[in-house]
Amino acid sequence: MLKSDQREGLMEMKEKAIIIVAPNGARRGKSDHQNLPITAAELSLEAKLCQEAGATMIHAHARRSNGTHSLEIDDNRRYYDALKERVGDALVIQLTTEAVGIYPVEQQMALVRAVKPEAISLALRELIPNESLQGQARDFFHELADLKIVMQFILYNAEEVSLYHQLKEQGVIPANKHHLLFVLGRYSQNQYSEPGELFPFIIEHKDDTPWAVCAFGRDEHRCASAALALDGDVRVGFENNLYNIRGQFAYNNAELVTQVVETAHSMGREIMSAAQFRARFSD
Repeated sequence: MLKSDQREGLMEMKEKAIIIVAPNGARRGKSDHQNLPITAAELSLEAKLCQEAGATMIHAHARRSNGTHSLEIDDNRRYYDALKERVGDALVIQLTTEAVGIYPVEQQMALVRAVKPEAISLALRELIPNESLQGQARDFFHELADLKIVMQFILYNAEEVSLYHQLKEQGVIPANKHHLLFVLGRYSQNQYSEPGELFPFIIEHKDDTPWAVCAFGRDEHRCASAALALDGDVRVGFENNLYNIRGQFAYNNAELVTQVVETAHSMGREIMSAAQFRARFSD
């Protein structure tokens, strides 16, 4: 067992961990978990609980009045404002451009331009579904960099990590400070993930751009622990997993945040605050 002064010294040497919480996603509802936050009021309350548990950032999905996924500008502005009102600057608020097979590229871009969130997640496969759209994507990415919106590029496999580096070398993706999300288990049977799936991503990642892991299924925490051990960041929450480390339904998203915060601390990693995140990703 490390003494307190030894633990503090170890923490000073290690990169602080970014803890992202994804409380609702685009597809799940109350039938999946009674405490899954759907409305703007529910999501803002959950955000506060997760911030108090140690989260750095929230990955938020807006919903229509009928509970379905929305990239409509009014819906997203309403959710974003509700979150800001509840947590202020204590939590970084990241909106999503996830299309869910519904929204075209133009709507994804229009949402970001209209709401101008402080952070946004972007799936390369959705923004650049074919090479002919690289020019449009390049203009959009550089526009967001100029607006100081922190971009997080979502990558679903090692090939997409390689593509990310290729696009950055070509100038399609700007070299300013941004973040990556490696997704484990999205297309596996029963959307199950395990820690070993992380290594192909790591092998293809060629520079020091910070990265996080999200993992589908009950082994989310094991995958998050592997990422933390490799100096990565993590995203947890009901979007990808409903279970705690005991294999039981987690009561809420804050319980999943608490687990990874405790694991990070056990590895000698402090948690990055929202203010520290903003300082790190500012130009």
